[in-house]
Amino acid sequence: MKIKTALLLCTAMILCASCAMAANINFVTAGTSSTFYPISATVVKLWNDNIEGMRATATPSGGGIDNLNQAYDGDAQIGIANANLVYQAQQGLAAFEDYANENLRIFAGLYLNPNQVVVTRDSGIDSVKALAGHRISVGAPGSTTIEEAEIHLSLFGLSLEDVKAEYMGTSESADAISNRQLEGLWVMAGTPNAAVTQILTTADARLLEIPPETVEALREEYPWYASAEIPAGTYVGQDEPVMTSAVRLTLFITADVDEETVYQMAKVFWENWDMLCENHAALRRANPEEAAADVAGVEIHPGAARYYREIGIMK
Repeated sequence: MKIKTALLLCTAMILCASCAMAANINFVTAGTSSTFYPISATVVKLWNDNIEGMRATATPSGGGIDNLNQAYDGDAQIGIANANLVYQAQQGLAAFEDYANENLRIFAGLYLNPNQVVVTRDSGIDSVKALAGHRISVGAPGSTTIEEAEIHLSLFGLSLEDVKAEYMGTSESADAISNRQLEGLWVMAGTPNAAVTQILTTADARLLEIPPETVEALREEYPWYASAEIPAGTYVGQDEPVMTSAVRLTLFITADVDEETVYQMAKVFWENWDMLCENHAALRRANPEEAAADVAGVEIHPGAARYYREIGIMK
């Protein structure tokens, strides 16, 4: 009887272990024409081919907020979003007010998206505070850069009205600056950015520095910010590096995906990094050694953390 019981327990343990590695994973990024949807398709194929029992799919979405809403509803297990959105979703803030998702964890930090503030030299603007009284484009209605400008200006007791904010797309803004109808543009994007390139090429303009001390002051209330450097030579005529603020793009994952599965997912993802970068240029801006950095204090999933400790980027 004891032998039979032991055999049943052993069988149950084996079945449970197998279940732990059988996972249905829905990976959401953005629309099919976006940069990241084809990346997600490549990644889920890697997971399906290399992880026993894995059933992962890549599903188009509306981007960061939609991805986090799908995670809240249980329709997605992993997705892409800036660190500020993940933090706000976990805490139930801003767009996620009244429905905090404590189930969110970080799978990987990717690259920093820097704030780029380009201003004409004859405007005399030399700091964020000095934007007051000048006509500055903060992006098209609904763009993330509007909130970025608001947050930075609030540090100095300023509002969008104080900077005579204009709400225009980046290309339209670049044309307006070249035609001397605007004095500056605020954009959060990877470098080099086409609109910033156009402005610095066709107008007498410069990138505005957002120094580390300003970033530290921002972090007291907005923990997702990090300092980033726009290296010298990124743009024509930019002979010196420019320090600015930035937010890391992340892959979030839900806590209910088991540790062993997430460990295997992280291992396959990073051990195929060279191939991913070769096929998807956008990923070349990311650094595997920063996979656990600047994620607004959101907990790294234990499975991913286990892999990061193995490769020496987490204690």
